[in-house]
Amino acid sequence: MSYKYFPHTQGDIQAMLNTCGEKSLSDLYRDIPQELTLKKEYELPEAMSEIDVRRFFSDLGESNHQLACFVGAGCYDHYSPSVINSIISRSEFLTSYTPYQAEISQGTLQYIFEYQSMIATLTGMEVSNASMYDGCTATAEAMMMAVAAAKKRNKVLVSSTLNPIVIRVIETYAKFHGVNVVRIEEDGGVTSRADFEQKVAADDVAGVIVPAPNFYGIVEDFTGWAEFCHQHKTLLIMNCVASALGAIKTPGEWDADIAVGDGQSLGIPMNFGGPYVGFLATRKSLIRKMPGRIVGATTDADGKRAFVLTLQAREQHIRREKATSNICSNESLMALYVTIYMALMGQRGLKEVNELGYSGAHYLASELCKTGKFTLAYPDKPFLNEFVLETSLNINDLQDYCVYNGLQAGLKIADDRLLLCVTEMRSKDEIDALVESIKDFITEEEEAVEL
Repeated sequence: MSYKYFPHTQGDIQAMLNTCGEKSLSDLYRDIPQELTLKKEYELPEAMSEIDVRRFFSDLGESNHQLACFVGAGCYDHYSPSVINSIISRSEFLTSYTPYQAEISQGTLQYIFEYQSMIATLTGMEVSNASMYDGCTATAEAMMMAVAAAKKRNKVLVSSTLNPIVIRVIETYAKFHGVNVVRIEEDGGVTSRADFEQKVAADDVAGVIVPAPNFYGIVEDFTGWAEFCHQHKTLLIMNCVASALGAIKTPGEWDADIAVGDGQSLGIPMNFGGPYVGFLATRKSLIRKMPGRIVGATTDADGKRAFVLTLQAREQHIRREKATSNICSNESLMALYVTIYMALMGQRGLKEVNELGYSGAHYLASELCKTGKFTLAYPDKPFLNEFVLETSLNINDLQDYCVYNGLQAGLKIADDRLLLCVTEMRSKDEIDALVESIKDFITEEEEAVEL
């Protein structure tokens, strides 16, 4: 059978079969059980005109049930300015691969340089790399950096208040790199200071990983943590929600050594879970331990400003067996996306985004607690735009009820605990609608009990 869009000629196919020692294409698949082979034509529609194709997918899209999202937990529904998609499509930026040839890739190199500069500013650190896969792998790579810098230490402490998904990726990396990951206990929704100091004081810890904000949305106080780490020759790594750094203390202000996280909250649509972009920023003293690429600014033969890839020798395409990391692909398109977002929003815009999320989240928490069926799990801890409520209600039934009303009511993290998030995308009308939907659910539950 020939396929009109395949480039191979009959001569190509026959040459391949001769090399394999087979007579026909079907001979190549004879080991596949017959019950697994398709014995009919593909169920594909007939060819359609462009307008019919557009109509088909439009009708298909309308069958989706769009929900107002009150879920965070590492993936946030933030507004994406419409101009971003136009700019990332410009020919000087759009490319299919990493720009090894600087002379024809100045546009790509420049925006990566600008991305690094903005991430360094956002985190308060001295240098940033040229982007990574996502926040989980960036955090795991930071763990490997700490171990490499410590040389004779292979223990890394991880806060129990870090996002569980990030912890799982860290543990996966650690398992295959011989790193001993030890949890720091949780104390009332925050990382235990006493447990942290006790474990670091053993002088066998390469690095400590803490969240900002943490999985429960709490903004933890890390005063003195970096100083204690440095006294015991341990690196402090902070896993951050990128957009939150527009309002809370930066890793640089906490005197951390490495700042990591996911850049998704900087305007990247949720996209069913990806693609996203991880960021990693650090001190200059650790620059040669960094994974990924670094773009530098220089001048060309004519004295004009130019950009080049620097410090590539540590990567797998040069010395794979000695590489700090095997991260080779560069999430360049997503790096461009968040670069344009940060340029458009600026410091003032990021602050406003956080103010809107903060006010909406605190309003929602207050209104739900007024129902008498919810209480803040950590009432004495400050939160930004995410929070945990305790409830005696059946959370599964409650969420199903809200979905029916077009609302995604948070993330169930325990049988009696609900994690909720509010961003600038949620209007007061939507927040009120969620509150009313939950009140209606409570009323129906109470009436059912009476019956």
